[in-house]
Amino acid sequence: PEERSSGGLLSVLGVAFGLAGSVGGTIGAGILRTPGLVAAQLATAPLVLAAWLIGGLYALLGAICIAELAASLPRAGGWYVYAEQAFGRRAGWLVGWTDWLAHCIGLAWVATTVGELLVEWIPAQAAAPWEGQVIALAVLILFSAIQWLGVRAGGASQELLSLVKAVAFLGLAAASFLLPSSAPQAAASEPTVVIPQGSALWLGAVLALKSVITTFDGWASPVYFAEEFSEPARDLPRSLIGGVLAVLALYLLINGALLHVLPMQTLSQATLPAADAARRLMGGYGAQLIAAVALVSLLGLINTVVMAAPRILFGLSRDRLMPAVLSQVNQGGTPVAALLLTSGSAAVLVLVGSFDHLLGMGAFLYVGLPLSG
Repeated sequence: PEERSSGGLLSVLGVAFGLAGSVGGTIGAGILRTPGLVAAQLATAPLVLAAWLIGGLYALLGAICIAELAASLPRAGGWYVYAEQAFGRRAGWLVGWTDWLAHCIGLAWVATTVGELLVEWIPAQAAAPWEGQVIALAVLILFSAIQWLGVRAGGASQELLSLVKAVAFLGLAAASFLLPSSAPQAAASEPTVVIPQGSALWLGAVLALKSVITTFDGWASPVYFAEEFSEPARDLPRSLIGGVLAVLALYLLINGALLHVLPMQTLSQATLPAADAARRLMGGYGAQLIAAVALVSLLGLINTVVMAAPRILFGLSRDRLMPAVLSQVNQGGTPVAALLLTSGSAAVLVLVGSFDHLLGMGAFLYVGLPLSG
C-alpha cells in the first residue's frame, strides 16, 4: 500500500519488518556472554534453562500489554505516546526526550563497540587509537544513508540483518549439538559443582533473572513504527508477541547447545562461553567466528536505533513539544532533520566519550527512564 499516515510517514510496513525489528532490537552481543553469568548463579542445567524460560515469559507478558496499547494508539513516538496519554504533555515530553537521549547514547556505545571490534582485525603495527572512532563514524554514516533513502530501504536492511543474525546463531547452536556431550568429560575431570541451597539459591535466582531480563530487552522496538504499519491493529500484536516467542526459542536453543558442549564448571567460569563453544567447533578460528557473529548482531542493533530514534523526535515535534523542523519527512518516509540530529549527536558522543563513559551514561538513563515513565 502507498497510503500515507496523517503525519506524512508512509504506512507500508508489515509483520515481516515487525518481527525483524523485535528480534533485531533484542538479540545483541549479550547472549554471547550472559549464559556464563546465569550458570555461575544457578549451577544446574534445569535451573539455567528455567531462568531463561521465566525471563521469556516475563517479556511475553510485557509484549501482550504493549501490543494492546500500540494497537489502540498507533502513533509514532514510542513510549512518549503512552506517557503523554496517561500523565499529560509534560510527562510525555520528559519520557520522550529521555528515551531519545538514551537511544543516542546507546547508538554511540554500540558504534564504538563495532569500531573496537573491527580495529582488532587491523594488523597491530598499523592500528592507531583513533582508527576505532573513524570506523564507528563510518558505520553511523552508512546506516544513516540507508535510512535517508526511506522506510522501505531501512525496513529491508532490518529484515536482512535480523535474518543473517538469526541464521548465524541457529547455525552455531545446531553445530554445537553435533559435538559429543560434555557430560562424560565433566564426570571424569571436572570438580563437583556446588549447587546453591536456601537463601543462596534465591539470591542466585534473582541475580540470574536480572541478567536474563536484560538480555531480553529491546523486544518493544516495533512500537516506534506503529504509525507506519499498514494494518497496525493486526500487525503490531503479531510482531511484538511473535518476536518475543522467536527470541525465547532461540535463547533456549543457544543455552541448550552451550550446556551440551561445555561442562557446567567451565560454563559458569567463562567470560564468553559462546567463544569457548566455537573453539571446540573450529579450533583457532572460533574466536573469529564469534567476532563475526557479534559484529552482525551489533550492526542489526545500530540499524534498529538509527531507524527508531528519529521517530521519537518526529512524534514530539508533531505534537509541538519540539521544533517543527523535526517533523519534516522526505519522499521516502524518513524524518530527515530528526535523523541528522540523532546521528550527529551519536557521532559527537563517539568522539568525546570512551566506551566506559558511554556505558555509564546509558545505564543511568535506561534505569531512570522507567522511573520517569
